[in-house]
Amino acid sequence: MPLLDHFHPPLSNERHWESFHAAWLGSIADDLNRRLPPGYFAEEQVHAGPGVEIDVASFGPAESAGANGGVNGASTAVWSAPGPVLTVPAVFADDFEIRVFESKGGPKLVAAIELVSPRNKDRPEARRAFATKCASYLHQGVSLIVVDVVTERRANLHNGIVDLLESPEAAYLPAESFLYAVAYRPVRRNEREEIDISPVTLTLAEPLPSMPLALNAERSIQLDLEATYTDARQRRRVG
Repeated sequence: MPLLDHFHPPLSNERHWESFHAAWLGSIADDLNRRLPPGYFAEEQVHAGPGVEIDVASFGPAESAGANGGVNGASTAVWSAPGPVLTVPAVFADDFEIRVFESKGGPKLVAAIELVSPRNKDRPEARRAFATKCASYLHQGVSLIVVDVVTERRANLHNGIVDLLESPEAAYLPAESFLYAVAYRPVRRNEREEIDISPVTLTLAEPLPSMPLALNAERSIQLDLEATYTDARQRRRVG
């Protein structure tokens, strides 16, 4: 099924983009879990808006107290964390993502797939927060795919990512390319650390591509955006 505009009428008046993004993530995770090799699994993560909240009552020791008011029965004094020296404004990136883990020896994050939200492209601070999150994955050796189908804002987040990576000019997409999918693969070659970048421009009313999702330096799996997008549309009765 061709790519639709989920962020303008008529479709935006009939369906919520947040629900569709969640459905698409579910389709991607289900598809990956059917095809990932043994020892790997995928999980979707959905959180729109700030993902960090503090309950004032949560401050204090993490351990549970024993019968004598202490930890494991030992008497201990209750410690309260001091207040901060300074509080500064911040912006936290939306989470519409798939995380792929290798389970051997305990779950280890090896890859992530990010669906861009309108809020990610909103203000300079939000764009910087998203780019920082993605660049952090890459600096940790986690492969990444970013998919941007947001039509109501035209910022190019890929260019913000390669800015942080201090990449050469060839790594940038044209400024007018605001719908795209990009695969990033951190690799080590000849004692050099590098990031392979595979961008594809997306077009409304056209099919979506397949992208390479790297699990390690030698092995990749196909991410079929078209098949998972079609499945999500059918599940949500869109079009």
